[in-house]
Amino acid sequence: MKPTNNHINYIEFKCHDLEVTKTFYSKAFGWKFRDYGNSYIAFEASGISGGFEKTDQPIINGALIVIYNEDLKTTKSRVLELGGKLSVDTFSFPGGSRFQFIDPSGNELSVWCFDQ
Repeated sequence: MKPTNNHINYIEFKCHDLEVTKTFYSKAFGWKFRDYGNSYIAFEASGISGGFEKTDQPIINGALIVIYNEDLKTTKSRVLELGGKLSVDTFSFPGGSRFQFIDPSGNELSVWCFDQ
């Protein structure tokens, strides 16, 4: 299904152990997982798509809300003009690109688009 422009369509969490995380969520809630290398797993069958990124850092705010947008460059400019601050500059991943930002209240979110 094609994502809807400007809608939340993905939630990303941090975790310390990918295998423990997969076992927990698959057995507790029936979620299905796909591995992406040694540091990331995506989940489905959960009501919304999402993933877990492995980290060795303490997890303070482990959820990252991800918004789909068809025009990443323009949206990034708009976010910055409105007082948002980049926390992670634009980078590519399999199938798309994204950036992360801090909103004026201090919340971190991400915006992504398909590769164009």
